[in-house]
This record gives sequence, structure tokens and C-alpha cells, in this order.
Amino acid sequence: MWRRIVLCGVVLFMLVLSCATLETNGSDVVKDNAPVVYVIRIEGTITEGTAMDVLDGLTEAEETNAEAVLLEIDTPGGLVSSTLKITERIMNTKVPVITYVTPRGAIAASAGSFVLVSGDIAAMTPGTTTGAAMPVSIGVSGRHPADNKTVKFFAGHIASIANSTGKNATQAKLFVTKNAVLNANDALKRGIIDVIANTGHDLMTKLDGRIVEKDGENVTLNTRFASLHYRRPTTRSYLLKVLSNPQVAIILLIVGLYGLIFGFMSPGTYAPEMIGAICLILSLYGMGLFSVNMFGVLLIIIAVILFIAEALTPTYGILTAGAIACLIIGALILPKEPLLFDTRWFHGFTVTVLGIAVASAVFFIFAIGAVLRVRKSRPKVGGEELIGQVTKALTDITEDGGMVKLHGELWNARTSTNTERIEQGTKVEVVSREGLTLIVKKKSE
Repeated sequence: MWRRIVLCGVVLFMLVLSCATLETNGSDVVKDNAPVVYVIRIEGTITEGTAMDVLDGLTEAEETNAEAVLLEIDTPGGLVSSTLKITERIMNTKVPVITYVTPRGAIAASAGSFVLVSGDIAAMTPGTTTGAAMPVSIGVSGRHPADNKTVKFFAGHIASIANSTGKNATQAKLFVTKNAVLNANDALKRGIIDVIANTGHDLMTKLDGRIVEKDGENVTLNTRFASLHYRRPTTRSYLLKVLSNPQVAIILLIVGLYGLIFGFMSPGTYAPEMIGAICLILSLYGMGLFSVNMFGVLLIIIAVILFIAEALTPTYGILTAGAIACLIIGALILPKEPLLFDTRWFHGFTVTVLGIAVASAVFFIFAIGAVLRVRKSRPKVGGEELIGQVTKALTDITEDGGMVKLHGELWNARTSTNTERIEQGTKVEVVSREGLTLIVKKKSE
């Protein structure tokens, strides 16, 4: 019987292997007969994980001699350092790079506009938007444009990128200095993009035969019948994308601090310390991927200490108010570098910070209430803890005696008067104790 099972397993494995081989060969036939365009999607916040995914994809495209790379963009912006890595790599890639804002309703805001103009060919889908690339700093007073020196630098940088890729440098500069915003039609008229296309395949058809200059040589695109190879983000790039998001880094930092503190306050459970240590390490790693204001980190730590102090030595809200203020200020000033995001991201970031502060305050208010209730309750020692307990009579109970079972122990019991008689199985309540005898009475329904 076992031999039959093994034989069937081997046959099944060979069938699967042969099918996989056929599928691979079929794929190779398509690649041999048609040019391949690598498709890399930039979606959501541009972080270090996004940069890693784009850089690895461009390297793979070069190694496989792809016809071109298609960067699909839908982003509200992102971190400056990650954006500069992406634009630099795009402009030094050996294969033509096509940047494309898609699908309908997508945006290439702020940092996304830098990526858009850095492509050898830029395109947009109808109903998409680009621009609003003024670098912004965030602080206690809210978001505000970065200092004039920083704005001038980024304006000059995006103009330089646009010049090198044949885009309208003057209009690109207005993205930074005036927060200009363009739809697809206006972007085409003003020389920010080269073509408008409804889909990726429509774009490949329109770009077929177009000449692109790479490393001083003219390259003619052969994309009409190109096979689109969609590259999926790796697990590592996905983790980096999550961890290097300032909102996630702040949440992990606070959860890590809480976990360590509560773990040290209640030793022996191990779970809070383990979770806290993991979150703290991930937070520190994530914050290492973008510039951090150490004063902000210090304020967050002080906020946690004040929350703990309020729980241990209640001041009826004084320390809690100070902790909330420190937490909000520290979280808002945590990102040190100027950020290239649109206004929607800053609104979400502020809501996240306020939500963390409120959640922390509510949690510690409940903790304070529990501490106060424990302190106000009169401690019970010895036999006092038995008074008020309810159980059942194991035997008939009179003034002369009887028996009850309480907390797993057998106790002698009697009534307080000679006129009272409690029948077996009746619920009784302990009212007093005399040595090893409990004084009980019938429990009223």
C-alpha cells in the first residue's frame, strides 16, 4: 500500500513539474518573440521601501535587456531622501524609462511630480493630476512651507531634472515655488508630459517608434506589441515601506515604550516586554530611514513617563495634561527633514497624532480610576475576607451547629439565634466568624 502511495506521489510530482516546464517555456516564447516592458508601480507614500522596489526593478530591467521600464504613479508624495534616490536612478538607467500617472483619479503630487518629470517620456491618464511640490515642514503651529533656501534648492533641482529630460523647466519650477497643479490636458499643453493615454497598452501603442536619447545615443522604442511584465514588490521592500512611514514609526515607538514599562511593572508575564522590545526595535529602525528630530523623541519619552507617574501617583489630571501636550508636540516635530507630501497626508498625520494622544489619555485615566478605587477600599485581613461570602448549607444548620463548604474548605457553621433553622441546600451568607465556626444567615433572594 505504501509503495502505491509513494508511486502515485512521484507520478503527481512529475506531472506538476512537466506542467510548470511547459508554462515556463510558453512564457519564454512570448518573451523571445515580443519586446518586454518592465512595469513598476509607485503607489501610496514614497518611502525607503518604495525606493528599494524601484531601484531593484530598474536593475532587473537592465540585466534582462528590457525594451523600456514603465513606472505607474499614484502617490500623494513622500520622503525627500527616498524621492531623490528614485529620480537619480531613473536618470542614470540604461533603458528608457516611461513615467505614467494612472489610473483615472490618480495623482502624482509633490514628490510624485519629481518622479514624473524625471522620466525619458512622461504620460498621464485623463482625470489625473500632478504638481503641488513645495517642500513643507511640520511643527506645533501646523504645517508651513520650508525655509526659503530649501524651497529655492528644490525649485532649481526639479528645473534641472526637467531640462535634462526635455520637459518645461519653468513650469516644473512653479510646482515648487507656487504649488502649481495641472491636470492631464494642461500638463500636455505646458510641456510637462509627452502624451495622454487611457491605458498601459494604449500608451505602448502611442509610443511605438518614438526616439529616446540614452547615453548620447538615439533609441527607437518598439512597444506596439510589447509584453508588459508587472513586477511585484518584495517582502523586504514592503516592510521597509511600512516601517519608514513616519506615522507607523511613531505608533511603534509609543507601543514599544508602553510595553517595556508595563512589562517591568508586572514582571513574570514576559509578553509586554517582548512586544515592547520588538516594536521599539522596529520603530528605531524605521526612524533611521528618515531624519528625526531627537527633541521630538525626548518629548515622547517624557510624555510616557508622565502618564505612568499619573497612574502611580494620581494628581487628578495635572500630569495627564502635561503628558498629552508633550506627546502631541513630540510627535508633530518628530520628522526633521522637509516633507514632499500633499495636504491630505498632513491631515491624516495630524489625526493619527491626536488619536494616539487621546487613546493614551483615556487608557491612563482608567488606570488612575482603578488605582484610586484600590486605595479607597478598606483592606480585609484574616477572617474578614470571609464575611459577606455566599455558599450553600451542606447540612441543616441551627444554633447548635451545621456544616458549609467555602473556598473548597469545610467549615463549622451555626445560626445567630436559636429560633432560626436553615435547611440543607439553602443559600447562606456569612455574617461573622468565631474561631473556626462561621455565623451564617439565610440568604434573601
